[in-house]
This record gives sequence, C-alpha cells and structure tokens, in this order.
Amino acid sequence: MTGPRGADWVVLHEDRRRAESFGREAERYERTRPSYPDALVALLLAEGPGAVLDVGCGTGKAGRLFADRGCAVLGVEPDPLMAATARQFGIDVEVATFEEWDSRGRTFDLVTSGQAWHWIDPTRGPTKAHAVLNPSGRLATFWNIYDHEPTMRAALDAVYGRLAPEFGRNDALALGRDADPRGRAHREAITSSALFESPQHHQFETIRRHTTAEWVDGLPTFSDHARLPPERLAALVDAVGGVIDELGGVITIRYVTHLITARVR
Repeated sequence: MTGPRGADWVVLHEDRRRAESFGREAERYERTRPSYPDALVALLLAEGPGAVLDVGCGTGKAGRLFADRGCAVLGVEPDPLMAATARQFGIDVEVATFEEWDSRGRTFDLVTSGQAWHWIDPTRGPTKAHAVLNPSGRLATFWNIYDHEPTMRAALDAVYGRLAPEFGRNDALALGRDADPRGRAHREAITSSALFESPQHHQFETIRRHTTAEWVDGLPTFSDHARLPPERLAALVDAVGGVIDELGGVITIRYVTHLITARVR
C-alpha cells in the first residue's frame, strides 16, 4: 500500500459519502484508533488553556485531551453517530459540516482538527477558521501516519495488491511512504488564504505493538476499507490477520503524528 498523493487529499473533501461514513463504526473507531501525543497538546497550550473549537471532532479523541487540560471545548461534527459518542465523553458537539456550521458570533483561541482536516474544503476551511479565531489565535491540524516494519509492510503490500489493488493511491492507512503531501497541501491552502502567518510543521513519534485481533478490529474504521462490499472486506481482514499471525501474532507500528499550526495574521 502506497501513501497518499497531495492532489488526492485536496479533492477528498468532495466525497461526502466517504467523509461521513464513520458513524456506523463509531464505537469501533473509539476503541481502536490511536490518540495524539501529550507533547502536541502541550505545544498548542504553551500559553495556557482557552476556548477550543474541534473541527471534525469524531468521537472526541482530540477534544478530550484539551478538555482534560482545562480548555472549554466545542466540537463540530457532520456525523450524528460520531457526535453522540463524543457527547458520552462529555464533549459538547454541534452537528454540521464546518463549512456550513453557524458560529453565532462565538470565537475561539484555538481551532483544532485531528485526522479530519482533509475532509474540509481547502479554500473555505482556512477562511472559516480565521473568522472564528480570536486575534493571535491559532489553527492546528494534525493526523497520524502509520508505518510498518519492512518485513510486515512487504507482506501486507502483497495482500492489499491482491485483494484491494484500488487502494494504491488513496489508502487511508497512509503507511508512511509519502506522508508529506497531505501536510504540504494543508500548508499551501493555509498560506494561500493570506489570513495566517507562515504555517509551522512539527512531528511526534510513538511506537506501539498490537495483537492480530487488535489490528484487524480497527480496519473497518478506515473509510476506504469501509467502502468495500462486505464479502471483500471480510476476505481482506482475514488475509491481513493471517499475515500477522504468520509473522508472530504482533504488529509493531511507528505512529508519526504530523502537526501543521498557523497563527492568525
């Protein structure tokens, strides 16, 4: 599975069926998807807690990190099932796409978007973020890239090449081979708006080990996997599990968290 290419991520937001496909796996998403490093949150809150708008908040994974540090967090999420899960964790959520969301004059110190900014229109997104940010406020988009050990990657490449060859350019797992285009697309869109200072790029790395069951449990939460017909998804999940079992029953993932942040000009 190759990583994403920049142009693909720029137009991904137009696929609303895919963008809003996560709700039916909300509980699985919450159970299996990784969170974000403490160092990322500390960097964004270096000046102290404030009002945070979490765009595409999903199940509230990112929002909870900021709420736990004293921030007043409001989530915006287009999928009502994902929003309902976030509310179970104490996050206040309004259901809407960010582009169409009515701020009702409310402003924020920080606009965040974890694993979701590629679903936002690259022109309207920065403009809307700027409109709801306080002077000197910041926009912060971040996402996790998954990178396998070489032996595991080669084995999984063979499985995906056989059972899901269409994933070649748009695979949601984004296995680290070409992680920068998404960041480059974000930086270019923010810069083109002329509303923010020069975007800054930060990276954080975490190593985690997953059992076969843990890894395959999370596969249906990725939008490209979820779009497969049930029988093809089942075959893919079974084959991926077989590969991991053959290689010891544990998969080691290097999670690289990318952060793009820019302050209001």
